[in-house]
Amino acid sequence: MLTKEIFDKIFSEHPQEKPLRDGFGEGLLLAGKLDKDVVVLCADLKESTRCHWFAEKYPDRFFEIGVAEQNMASIAAGLGISNKIPFISSYATFSPGRNWEQIRTTIAYNDSNVKIAGHHAGISTGPDGATHQAIEDIATMRAIPNMKVIVPCDAIEAKKAVLSALHIWGPMYFRLTREKTPIITNEETPFIPQKAYTMWESKKPQVVIIGAGPILYEALLSSKELEKEKIGTIVLNSHTIKPLDENKIIELAKKCGAVVSVEEHNIIGGLGSAISEVLVKNYPAPMEFVGIKDVFGESGTPDELAKKYNLKAKDIIKAVKKVIKRK
Repeated sequence: MLTKEIFDKIFSEHPQEKPLRDGFGEGLLLAGKLDKDVVVLCADLKESTRCHWFAEKYPDRFFEIGVAEQNMASIAAGLGISNKIPFISSYATFSPGRNWEQIRTTIAYNDSNVKIAGHHAGISTGPDGATHQAIEDIATMRAIPNMKVIVPCDAIEAKKAVLSALHIWGPMYFRLTREKTPIITNEETPFIPQKAYTMWESKKPQVVIIGAGPILYEALLSSKELEKEKIGTIVLNSHTIKPLDENKIIELAKKCGAVVSVEEHNIIGGLGSAISEVLVKNYPAPMEFVGIKDVFGESGTPDELAKKYNLKAKDIIKAVKKVIKRK
């Protein structure tokens, strides 16, 4: 559960904000200090993906590959089976978008120890438009054997995710957004890969809201509003989408009797799909999906797009009320 201090900041008119990519860059610096085998490869986007901090500190361990994402993945695969810990970084539409086959065959098939950072994910990229808005990357990555998928909720969790990768062998995918997003954790908030944790819990919860990424901020806002209407909820941070914390999801589905998934991703193949696969086998329960409804994005401000694609707190509230009627 989050501390009162964090809650006060979350629900203030001006919550503290920071881009996830900053947390990623800070994590790389710490990882490089902790382990000399950490190396970083980038595809001509080092400033935008915050790899330039690592490049400045450890120039002999940084490799600028240029606009060649497929080469980047293949080079990293070799490093990953040679006792190095390579992190590769680009926009998610390019990596894993453009180099998916190399990730599949040279990295995952060989269980190479490569950490893949997909930046600019989701529609919150805004004016860059559909060609740069990755809304299918979770689906494509979680379908690859050996691949682990982590979606941090804020910059602090992004930094922790990077550091966790030092102790986990094998391919990992980190999904990161570009714009500043609210800080909804702190340095003491637990982060254990594959272990989802509760961020909010009402006294008499009727629905569990399961999310990953910055959209969890909207989930927390919705829960506070629902509390005023005497509708109790639990908000679960499922930052690790593969492997999913199945036991926690089943436990809370049984406790609440209804589930709502929230994600800034296509509802086909993403977090909601992963949750439904668990529930249908173990505890079938009414479920609603908040996410991109199988359409491409478009240009606009992040807030305009979130409203258009029904990713705000009011949309989560509607989903919660709808699923309660199905109980």
